[in-house]
Amino acid sequence: MQNSYFFQQSLFVIRYRYLMKMSSFFRKNYYRLQGMRIGKGTVIPKLYTTWPHQVAIGNNCILEHHIYFKYDGIWKEGFSIEIADDVFIGSGCEFNCTSKIVIGKDTLIASGSRFIDHNHGTSVEHIMRNQQSSQQAIEIQEDVWIGCNAVVLKGVIIGKGAIVAAGSVVTKSVPSYEIWAGVPAKKIGYRK
Repeated sequence: MQNSYFFQQSLFVIRYRYLMKMSSFFRKNYYRLQGMRIGKGTVIPKLYTTWPHQVAIGNNCILEHHIYFKYDGIWKEGFSIEIADDVFIGSGCEFNCTSKIVIGKDTLIASGSRFIDHNHGTSVEHIMRNQQSSQQAIEIQEDVWIGCNAVVLKGVIIGKGAIVAAGSVVTKSVPSYEIWAGVPAKKIGYRK
């Protein structure tokens, strides 16, 4: 029993302290060569991105696996997805961007959350897939907590210190320190 514990503990340390950091080192350099900005202390897990040069990640960020940074447009200079320092992003999150998505520092984003800054046209004169999309930037200010499987849509600003409950669909801007939940999300409380 005691030997099994030490063996498993040793494997855990090897896997998470050494192998993850080593693979993160190679991923960081690979993405940096393609123009992604990655801050100090940020570990890069296995993720997906269409245009790495469109993504800027700050210092000391914690990213879990299978995050998708999708810049949905043609090549251009500058960053379209900007993540500030000390941000946590859970597994399976998607940043689907044609305009801009900005995540403020100290923000927590739980697994499966989606950020989509554009929408299809809905005119009856043309089929939807051929219509010009409308787009508007998303801004998440600092110290925000977004629960798992939340969806944040175009033009939304989530104010400093706000909370968005799990499974919410945010279609309107959330003022600072308010708690929102539901589909569509609405105010259910206030942080004191």
